[in-house]
Amino acid sequence: MAESEPLLSRARGGSGRDCPEGLPACRSVQVGPGAAWQDLCLEQAVVFIEDAIKYRSINHRMDAKSMWLYRWYYSDMCQWILSFVIFLILSLAFIETPSSFTSTSDARYRAEPWNPPCGLTESVEVLCLLVFMADLAVKSYLVGWAQFRKSLWLLAYFIVLVVSLMDWMVSLSLLCQEPLRLRRLLRPFFLLQNSSMMKKTLKCIRWSLPEMASVVLLLALHLCVFTMFGMLLFTGEKQDDGQDRERLTYFRNLPEALTSLLVLLTTANNPDVMVPAYSKNRAYAIFFIVFTLIGSLFLMNLLTAIIYNQFRGYLLKSVQASLFRKRLGTRAAYEVLSRTAEGQAHPQGAGVKAQDLLQALQKVQVDSTRKQAIVEKVRAYGDGLLSADDFQKLFNAFDQSVTKEHPPPPEYQSPFLRSAQFLFGHRYFDCLGNLIVLANLVSICVFLVLDADILPHNRDDFVLGILNCVFILYYLAEMLLKVFALGLLGYLSYPSNVFDGLLTVILLVLEISTLAVYRFPHPGWKPEMQGLLSLWDMVRLANMLIVFRFLRIIPSMKLMAVVASTILGLVRNMRAFGGILVVVYYIFAIVGINLFRGVIKVPGNGSLAPDNGSAPCGSYEQLEYWANNFDDFAAALVTLWNVMVVNNWQVFLDAYQRYSGPWSKVYFVLWWLVSSVLWVNLFLALILENFLHKWDRRGNLQPLSGDLEGTHEMSTVDLLFREVLEEPTEEELMEKLRHHPHLQRCR
Repeated sequence: MAESEPLLSRARGGSGRDCPEGLPACRSVQVGPGAAWQDLCLEQAVVFIEDAIKYRSINHRMDAKSMWLYRWYYSDMCQWILSFVIFLILSLAFIETPSSFTSTSDARYRAEPWNPPCGLTESVEVLCLLVFMADLAVKSYLVGWAQFRKSLWLLAYFIVLVVSLMDWMVSLSLLCQEPLRLRRLLRPFFLLQNSSMMKKTLKCIRWSLPEMASVVLLLALHLCVFTMFGMLLFTGEKQDDGQDRERLTYFRNLPEALTSLLVLLTTANNPDVMVPAYSKNRAYAIFFIVFTLIGSLFLMNLLTAIIYNQFRGYLLKSVQASLFRKRLGTRAAYEVLSRTAEGQAHPQGAGVKAQDLLQALQKVQVDSTRKQAIVEKVRAYGDGLLSADDFQKLFNAFDQSVTKEHPPPPEYQSPFLRSAQFLFGHRYFDCLGNLIVLANLVSICVFLVLDADILPHNRDDFVLGILNCVFILYYLAEMLLKVFALGLLGYLSYPSNVFDGLLTVILLVLEISTLAVYRFPHPGWKPEMQGLLSLWDMVRLANMLIVFRFLRIIPSMKLMAVVASTILGLVRNMRAFGGILVVVYYIFAIVGINLFRGVIKVPGNGSLAPDNGSAPCGSYEQLEYWANNFDDFAAALVTLWNVMVVNNWQVFLDAYQRYSGPWSKVYFVLWWLVSSVLWVNLFLALILENFLHKWDRRGNLQPLSGDLEGTHEMSTVDLLFREVLEEPTEEELMEKLRHHPHLQRCR
């Protein structure tokens, strides 16, 4: 089907009427019968509806073959394969030289790792690159050459692939002995370009950087002023012992002073940094207290507030653009479906036949619950026509919470059974179960305290074994009684019941296994180990599961349910933020390996452990931080995590300065800025937004378990801003449709 062919030109009957100005319609095709172009309109409507649901752009080819390719590309199977390939190429960093296949990263105990032969990981990598090339080819074809040239992401995708392939060929020509693999730094791009939400988040971060930079510059000025003031303060002509120790330890020179106060900004070396001077004169404490008040308590919190405010504003703009894309897809579907209603006893442009919409919805790939909700609303229109407003209101259901209907409970004829059903289905029965779980937890705590000083093989687990057996039998009875009251499907329709029942079954299997191997508990119950686990191991595993089961009380407390639902919402919303964090970790880990691999050397005195007597107190060697290094990818990730937490991160600054040079501090300070200052504050902003959204809705929570079990809600970022988003106008939508690059107007 030629892309340049005109739009619908009345293949059916050849009326030759022109379309209203600006309305997109189906392309005319040389098919003869009217049913063919109606099928094309239907397929276009299906694609537009799926684009609207997934917030995708509608600027792609709309002929039959291209739409088939488009839907296949965005199918679950194809996207899963692409995601797996991205995961695979990122995972190669654990296998490639230097390999992470050792039991420990501690240089004192680490065995020689297995490194793959040249060509093994390269073969996997080139297969992944070929998949990405096919991905780029499909995307480029679907959007067209004109859109490809305008898309910076697609152009960057092409450049990254070309550079990666060239670097791959260089590796093979040098037999995998090249000092630097540039393509390893480019791999995170494949993760970024495959997620529209990550692109959106990255754009918001880029827009927020100027405002963040102003506060960071203020922090730098604060740091420089106090550094110079501190060096002048602790280098007077008449120095007492406290001043001299302070100067030699923390203010010896400008870089040392800057580092000491930068670490103090994160409170990691407080109060160590002021102890030498403060121990001699309490007045010196004023300097450090004022620095901490201004830097840590004022400027850092001000930075958090600015990041929250600016990022929220830019994210709101981005979500507003997504809403426009969603409404545009819905309106495009309405326009193409409205063409099929023309000439069928309905005036031109009057609306969309409900039957046509039902046919389109049957082909749409979407959550069955929400599809069914829309189908039922459409059927209510019968043989009538849907106006543009009615059409849009139907698809607003995708933006709304869907109430989860629980299956009806079984109906019993016996009055006794109905009374029992009421009793065991009442919420007070849940409260009783929570009290029993609490009693079980208290009993475990009591025995842990009493037996704290007794070795496991000397403990008498008779009483604890009896109690666990009794409690597990109660949990089994509780589960069966709830199934009796609610029915099996009704019981499984509650997530807390699924969680509860699964742990109960696991505990029952574990208890039966314990009794089968070690017999029934009796005084002096300390049998020898049999099988894979000792008696204490099995009892300990059962107790851990019981402690985990205690989480069932969360839905029963309204405020705790708000916090728990906030955490669940974060898990869903954090995919984009988590993806960006993976990208940052990956890049810094690869850079760290290239800069610091092998620079940390274990003392070569013949002993595996360093001489703590000769190492300064609080140093890398004295604290035995040998496992924190950049000798392989996994170790680099853990080291970066420890630095991001900023607890004792001055130890890493000092160690890598001594082993690799003073410029190593630039790497760690950059990592601190990106991870602790930027990303952690963005994470805090998202937590605040999620919690405030949930807290504002707390009045709508159902008693005891409303928010966690009563509804099934789309917890996406756009829901956080739903109340402040502006609906696009009719003129804006139609103007955008007029300029669709692949959907021409009738003429």
